[in-house]
Amino acid sequence: MLFNSFEFLLFFPIITVLYFLLPYKFRWVLLLAASCFFYMFFIPKYILILFFTIIIDYYAGIQLEKIADKKKRKWFLIASLIANIGILVIFKYYNFINGNITAVLNAFHSENPIPVLNIILPIGLSFHTFQAMSYTIEVYRGNQKAEKHFGVYALYVMYYPQLVAGPIERPQNVLWQFKVDHKPDYERIRTGLMQILWGLFKKVVIADRLTLFVDAVYKDPTSYAGMPLIWSTIFFSFQIYCDFSGYSDMALGASKVLGIDLMQNFRMPYLSKSIKSFWGRWHISLSTWFRDYLYIPLGGNRVSKTRWYFNLFFVFMVSGFWHGANWTFVAWGALHGVYLIFGILLEPLEKKYFNQNNVVSNVLKRLFVFVLVAIAWVFFRANSISDALYIISHFHKIDTNYLFGVASASTVNNMLSIALIIGLIISDYYFEWAENNTKILQNNFLRYAIAIILLVLIYTIGVFESASFIYFQF
Repeated sequence: MLFNSFEFLLFFPIITVLYFLLPYKFRWVLLLAASCFFYMFFIPKYILILFFTIIIDYYAGIQLEKIADKKKRKWFLIASLIANIGILVIFKYYNFINGNITAVLNAFHSENPIPVLNIILPIGLSFHTFQAMSYTIEVYRGNQKAEKHFGVYALYVMYYPQLVAGPIERPQNVLWQFKVDHKPDYERIRTGLMQILWGLFKKVVIADRLTLFVDAVYKDPTSYAGMPLIWSTIFFSFQIYCDFSGYSDMALGASKVLGIDLMQNFRMPYLSKSIKSFWGRWHISLSTWFRDYLYIPLGGNRVSKTRWYFNLFFVFMVSGFWHGANWTFVAWGALHGVYLIFGILLEPLEKKYFNQNNVVSNVLKRLFVFVLVAIAWVFFRANSISDALYIISHFHKIDTNYLFGVASASTVNNMLSIALIIGLIISDYYFEWAENNTKILQNNFLRYAIAIILLVLIYTIGVFESASFIYFQF
């Protein structure tokens, strides 16, 4: 079920009303049943995959807490990780690995006897797999008590607001919240509904409108040169931001209405003045996951400089591969790893010559970071490495046939898209400023005015085609 669908418009209020009508000790049953229904809206039989990993991880967690022997505990952790990663490899990476083996064998005029699997990737597999892994790792480390209530643990993995695209939660943050008697709170409900509305606006008004131009160019990039390639790269940078952060806003808002707080996943990332800052603001739940469960165990920055740079580069390579079974995603991750390493190497020069804290300096830094991030997005969006290299190498070309428009997107649509992007940038600056001026956000007149404006814009210029969210494929 999509957040931007008519079905969810019915589903959410019905579940919310029932949730508050039920005695709190039975609410987990409703939320678990609702989450199963929500997930089965896509491919019903794939819920068996979730049940398989839930049973294994639930049992592993109990054993990890009960057993004192370190070796035995480690084996239970390994079994849990193998089950989760194994599912991920089979459904997401098997055909990619097999395809590369085939390419290598063909180069030596040999055939690959391993068959290709005709399977569809379960929606949100990488998200709930990582969330399940964080549970057993935290229990193993002694940071989390094993959850004895099977239904509550299943709900931790399947909680519908963040089941298919995060944020990737930690057990310490949400498990205890499922056991609290949340009373209807007018302020929380109002804030949550406002966040849902803001996320829906970003999705259907901005992201889905930008899709018209972006898809037309990236479907056949070699038909274009110059400005269409530049515009499509800029548009995709904001499309993926509004699409993914829009989902996160709706997830956080829906959960907030129920009284359950999820972690913040985005914090105005395009206002970052460094790549390091960008990754502290973009997909925060994933970047902190890799930090805690891969980067730090590798040694983090408590090693030699060479090893530190390797750790950074390796983690970003893995992060890229997490996003998709394609070399384009690996290249995207590797490029961000290179960005981060060069940022560290050049930091002394930056502090010495470009450390002025004024408007011009801050704008230039933010613009520079955006350009770097946008270039990396080309690899993320392109269908192949060759397409990505073509796009980047033809930015400077001039094609008088396509100075701005493309076949599938009118000039009026493109001008509206630019206006919406400018409005988004202004709103991000406003929200960043308002974080330090909380009284502004508590102004009821302003709240209702913004809500009315968003509703009008969604109704009048929203793109209502129930387009799926980009990160559902991960």
